[in-house]
Formats: sequence, structure tokens, C-alpha cells
Amino acid sequence: MFEQPSHRTYDAVLVANMLDVEDDEDEAQKSQKRQAFLQQLKKKKIKVTHITQAGKEFYGLRAPDEIFEDYQYLLKVSDSCNWIGEVNGAINQANRPDALQRHLVSDNLEKLISEDVFETTFCLHEVSQHLTDCLPCRGRYELSWCIFICREYFGEKVALYYLWLGWYTKLLVPAAALGVVVFLYALAFFNTNPLIKEVCHSNITMCPRCDDDRCPVWQLSVTCTYAKVSHLFDNEGTVAFAMFMAIWATLFLEFWKRIRATHVSAWHVYDWCEEEVRLIPEDDLKCTPYRRLKCCVCLILVLQLIVIIGFTHALVVFRVVAAPLMSQSDWKLLKEHANIAAVLLGAVLHYITIQIMNRVQPLVFMTFVLLCSSEKLNSSAAKERSFTVKMFTFQFFTLFSSLFYVAFFLGRINGHPGQYVRIAGFRLEECDPSGCLTDLFIQMAVIMLLKQTLNNIVEFTGPWVKSLLSKKAEKRMKRKCGHCYRKACRVEPCDICKLQDWLRNYHLCRSDAFSLFEEFLEMVIQFSFTTIFVAAFPLAPLLALINNIFEIRLDAIKMTRLEQRLVPRKTNDIGVWTKVLEAVGVLAVITNGLVIGITSDFIPRLVYRYHYGPCAGGSTNTHCMEGYINDTLSTAYMINNDTKTFIHSKQRHLFNVTECSYRDYRNEDNELSHKFWLVLAARFAFVILFEHVVVVCKFIAAWFVHDNPIHVKNSRQTNKMSRLKKELRTPSSDQQ
Repeated sequence: MFEQPSHRTYDAVLVANMLDVEDDEDEAQKSQKRQAFLQQLKKKKIKVTHITQAGKEFYGLRAPDEIFEDYQYLLKVSDSCNWIGEVNGAINQANRPDALQRHLVSDNLEKLISEDVFETTFCLHEVSQHLTDCLPCRGRYELSWCIFICREYFGEKVALYYLWLGWYTKLLVPAAALGVVVFLYALAFFNTNPLIKEVCHSNITMCPRCDDDRCPVWQLSVTCTYAKVSHLFDNEGTVAFAMFMAIWATLFLEFWKRIRATHVSAWHVYDWCEEEVRLIPEDDLKCTPYRRLKCCVCLILVLQLIVIIGFTHALVVFRVVAAPLMSQSDWKLLKEHANIAAVLLGAVLHYITIQIMNRVQPLVFMTFVLLCSSEKLNSSAAKERSFTVKMFTFQFFTLFSSLFYVAFFLGRINGHPGQYVRIAGFRLEECDPSGCLTDLFIQMAVIMLLKQTLNNIVEFTGPWVKSLLSKKAEKRMKRKCGHCYRKACRVEPCDICKLQDWLRNYHLCRSDAFSLFEEFLEMVIQFSFTTIFVAAFPLAPLLALINNIFEIRLDAIKMTRLEQRLVPRKTNDIGVWTKVLEAVGVLAVITNGLVIGITSDFIPRLVYRYHYGPCAGGSTNTHCMEGYINDTLSTAYMINNDTKTFIHSKQRHLFNVTECSYRDYRNEDNELSHKFWLVLAARFAFVILFEHVVVVCKFIAAWFVHDNPIHVKNSRQTNKMSRLKKELRTPSSDQQ
């Protein structure tokens, strides 16, 4: 069992500032409200221990067993099928703070905190060697044992988070392994690929990247490095890997439902109804939505979305301007790799915009809280669901808006020589002759690496530094307290020992209802990166796996040592996050199908191999893909030594012109060729086929993997039968 403390600890601690009741009338009123609240607690037989220290007043609360009778009844009826006999409804150290917090909320503690009557309230951390060594699991400890300890200490809500994160990390292993195999497959044919050789040894002259006189024509061979990188992430293996990841996401969710059912059944909370237990206080139910408030909140949301769209446009403009400027640089390396440098800088700029939006996240939180408060929701669980959907949608737009532009718009709306599309006078950027998928890969790789690495560092070092600074006050208290070998102090600590423990917990970073939400949000966003654009970046599961190995440990250290103890909550599911993950899984199928069919060169290569290439005519003397790069280029005619103005090909005999090539399927009249329409039809046919095949596979996988294991159903039926037999026992059987 979980190691119990040597003495009875306090269920919660209230902290308040000392008040000057003699000279300040406002503080006198606060003092009266404070005393009235404390007297109300004492009437409920809650023991209140008052200690003052350095301008702060600490009130330790220890509730009697009688106050938990209603909570015990809810425990008994919450899961009647999982009947557990005489121990049904037992109160453990995770239940006590949960039950007491609901009593405090019903007594309007949150209102008193907002009025500065009290500063804060928190639960005390229990000192347990099992907890310190085991969270997260390591060495000789099994996962089930660690989850059991986590559930006994933090409650089912946090335990389910670690259970879900552990299962997600475990399932990332096969996905990461297959992603590495796909990468190595492309690497194995790196030097023998005819497309790379065709680019690197080409003498084709490409059209200028900008309209300025300083933008000269350039040779296709300078994109040799870009072509090599493109081949690593745009090959036949990525198609199979994208299909695998779509089915993987379904199996991950279906097996997660089975694991959840097994554990919540063992914890006897399978039928736990959160709406029954956590009703919003009566005062909140009386609040009616104000139309003016709702309109103001909606206006703020619209402004925030406009800011996101503005950042996306700024990234587009930056890339449009940066690439031509870098191509004119005096640095040979930067000049030859101008496109890659622009993409890298654009990805870094995108990450910076993400961090800027994260800095205004408290404002976003407040906006969504106000919006949820204006809705007619009758429980905190419903509020949490509404808030989660809104917040995830906002974060999704912030993180993925630029990626969707790179995946589906880059190089497709830029026009062609003579009719370029422009923003602020600058031409929109074009795709490299080797394809656009590399841009998407670079964007994803930079964002994932920076976001996961720097976020973990900042997320952990902040509480760690604060913990180091707060240890000075602890050392002073330790000198006063010593080791306190008195026997009586082990049963009921003296005031100095209590204060030492309370100050240690008070100086930890604050935790609230959003703490666990932010952890879930971070992991679900990572799941989105891992699945939605995995066709462009097969190494994404590997990066996610490496990050999660550290994430589990860092989260556990942060929760147990650097942050105040989360109020334990009972639940039987991860809530609306399951629906969010299912939506991400469906979006991943659609997006990966479009990425392979529209963004990558997989379909044009197939069309060329079987319809236009050397092998289409029956030739076997050359490679089937020889001449593919030249086949994807069209020719434009330009005035020499002028402003690089492109003219119609029929007028070329009137001028001394030179030819240049650009990526597109057009004929000499600059009209879309028959080849373009054939490739476009093949692209859409592949997208439809891919999505139907994958969706059918997902449905089959979901149908075969049941949400509830058979042993859970049998156990629940057996327990229900035992309970009914005992409750309906006849008098004759009693006499026997």
C-alpha cells in the first residue's frame, strides 16, 4: 500500500496577509469576513490551526470524518457494478482534499480570495519515499504500481494523465522505428537516385527569382543539396508510412480506451458521474449571460484570430522578401542556398510568433473563461469541455496556420513568368524544381525541435529556480526546528515544524485547474505534429519519443517537488481530449492524403514513369525516371539586358531573347498543357483512393478492437451479481 505519513497531516492550508484593522476601515471589513468564514468552518467541526510568520497568516485545516459522509455515499453509488463490499466508500488521502475543497468552494472561498480576504489556498505535499522514487516509474518499479501510487496521492485525474502519456510514449516506439526505417531506405539509394544526378549535373538555366536587375538567371545545378534533402523525405516509403500512421492513430486510441476501462474498473470509478459530484455552486447558476459581455468577448476573439492571420501573412511576406535578398548576397554559401536559408529563417520566425502568442496566453485563457461563463452550462465538467475545445482550436490555428500555407499554397498561387502574383509589389515565392515537400519538412523539424527542447527547459527551470530561491527561508526554519526528536511532535508536529512544512509548500510554484490542462494541451499538440504532416517528416515520431522520455520524468519532478500539490480529483476518463484526439486522427488522414497527392511529387513521378518516361515506350536501356526533372519544367522567353520582362513566345522573333525554365506544366503559349490536367486528375484520384482505403482500415481496426476488454465486462457482471444477491437476500437464507 501507499506509505502513510507518520502523523495526521492537514487537508488544506489557507494563507492571508496580516491586516491593520485599527487604521484602515477596508481591512477591518476584510478581517470581519475572514473571521466569519473561519467561524463557519469551525461550526462544521473543521480544526483550524493559526500560525503567523513574516506578515502572513497561515490557517491549517483538518476536517473531521463526519464531513465526508456525503462524499462516502457518492463513492458507494458512483460505480454500483464494481461492488467492493465493506470497504466501499473508504476515504483515503486523495479523497480528503477533494471533498474538503468542494466544501470550501460551497462556502464561497473563491469569492473571498478575489476580494483579497485570503491570498491563496493549497494542499500539502506528503513526504513519501515511494512517491519520490517511483514517479515516474524507474528501476524495479512496474508501471501499474507507479500508476497506483500516483492515483493514491494525486487522484484519478492525474493518474489517468500519466497512464495516457505512458501508453502514448510506448506506442511511439514502433512508429519511431518505422520512421527511421523509411529514412534509412531513402538514404540507402541516396547516391544512385537518377533524379538527384539529373539536378546536380544539369546545365538548365532557370528564370530569375525576382524582378530586380540584381536577380540573375541561375543554374539548376545549384539546388543539388536541396534535391538530395527532398529525396530523403519525398519517396515511395513515405506513402506507406503515412498510411501506417493513420492506422496507428486509430489503434492507439482504441487500445487506450481498453486500458482506461481496465484501470478505472479496478479503481471502482467506471460509472463515476462528474456532473453529479461537481455541480457549480448555486451562486454561479443564478448568473445569466449578458449580451454585451458576450459581444465584447467575441470581439476579442475575432481580434486575436486577426492577429494570427496577420502573423501568417507576415511570414509569407518575409519569405517572399528574404529569398531574393539572400540570392543577391556577397556570401557564396548564402547565395547558393538562398531558398533553404529563407525557409529556415521563416521557420524560426514562426517559432518566435508562437512564443509571442504564448506570452498572451493568460489573456486568451481569461477570454475563453469569460466566454464559457456566459454559456448556460450546469457543471464544471461541461465548462471544462467547452474551454478545452476553444483553447485547442486557438492553439491549433496559431501553430499550424503557416504549415498549411507551406503544404498547400506555396508555389501554387505564384503565377508564371509574365503574370506573377504579387504581395506589396513582391512576387510570391516559388517551389524548388525538386518539389515543395522539403519546405514543409524544414518548417516542421525546426518548430518541433525548438518547441520541445526550449519549452521543456523553460517549463522546468522556472519552478526549479524559484525553488532554489525559496530554500533560504526553509534553512532559517530548519535552524529553529532542528530535527525535533520529541515523541509528541511525531504525532502532532509543533508550530515550528508545521510552519516549516507550510512555508516550504507555500513557496512552491502555484498549481491550479489549468496546470494539468496545459500538460494535456502540450502533448495533444505534439500528437497533432506527429500525425497530421507525418508524410513530410517521418522522423517526427522519433523526436516525439525522445521528448516524452524526458517529459514524463520532468513532469513528475515538477509536480512532486517544484509545484504545489494539485487538488486530487476523481474521474474515469481524460474527458473531451479523447474526442479531440479522434478529430486529429481524422484530420491526419485527410491532410496526409493531400500532402502526398498534392504537395509531394509522388504522383507526377508515377505519371511520368508509366505514361511519359522511357519505360512507357518499352525502352529498357535507361532508367525509367531519366528526364523527369526536365519534363516538369516549362520554358519562358525574356528580353536580354532589360528589366527581365517576359514576353509572349509568338513575339520572340522580334527581339533578341534568351530562354529560361521554371517549374510548371505549360506549353509555348503559356497555357496549361494536357500533361498538367492529366497529373491533376491523377492527384485527386490518389487522394480519394488513399483516404477511402485508410478510412476503411481505420473502421476495421476500430471494429475489431473493443473499448471494453472481456475480462472487465465479466468482472463487472460478477460484482453486480454479488451485490444484488447480498441486497436481495431472503429471510430464510439469513436464518441459514
